Amino acid sequence: MIAITGATGHLGRLVIADLLKAGTPAEQIVAVVRSAGKAEDLAAQGIDVRVADYGQRDALTAALTGVQRLLLISASEPGVRVPQHRNVVEAAVAAGVGYLAYTSLLRADTTQLNLAPEHKATEELIVASGLPYTFLRNGWYLENYTGDLAATIARGTIVGVAGDGRVSAAARADYAAAAAAVLLGSGFEGQILELGGDTSFTLAEQAAAFAAGAGTPVVYQQLTAPAYTEVLTGAGLPAGVAEFVVGIDQAIARGDLETDSHQLSQLIGRPTADPIEFFRAAAAQAVSAG
Repeated sequence: MIAITGATGHLGRLVIADLLKAGTPAEQIVAVVRSAGKAEDLAAQGIDVRVADYGQRDALTAALTGVQRLLLISASEPGVRVPQHRNVVEAAVAAGVGYLAYTSLLRADTTQLNLAPEHKATEELIVASGLPYTFLRNGWYLENYTGDLAATIARGTIVGVAGDGRVSAAARADYAAAAAAVLLGSGFEGQILELGGDTSFTLAEQAAAFAAGAGTPVVYQQLTAPAYTEVLTGAGLPAGVAEFVVGIDQAIARGDLETDSHQLSQLIGRPTADPIEFFRAAAAQAVSAG
């Protein structure tokens, strides 16, 4: 039995689809979800849907009973991830799970990126648990930049403090394929995989790709950190969230989101999504949909 936490999220659904595509019987896949109602389509495929919140250790233990291999997809809410992940790890131990793969963060143990401490702490929890493990240290997702693309195109400007820093992002589908490959493969125990896209980009190059796809000017404008913070708070973001967003751009400027590792493409057996083509296609779709 293979279990996926956060199974109704974007990444979880893609991992399940890849497992099925690889020939894994649906009844051997456990989807651990917070809401059964959001997993009706998974249940209809014959997947074993089990309800357990990251905050409910006893429910998690019950949900993981009979599971041999587990993919812990990191919780989505910063600030509470460590106790939530601890619940999953302790439940996995109590349920007798034999192996755990965790979606961590690129260079989680050394990067200054503000997301890293919770991932580093989770990795330490997993190691201390004694569970055989693999850390899937995922880099940035291309989809992080396309959620509000129509508004970006309408403004014609991307602002930030990333400078000429480069991002080695990949598509969710790439990271999902990697997770499925590890869950179905062997010899990954104890490995730390630094995963990122084969090709990196600057935010200026990203803006040019959006412009090409949309057929309208889109440029990147470099700001100072205080000016960018003011833009974000002026748009309605709380000060703490604005500081967090500025910190991500500062991490890009430092090179924290760039990697020359090609472990991701090697693991999935194909090149990762080309970011410029991805952004062009997303912009064209946003324009046609609008």
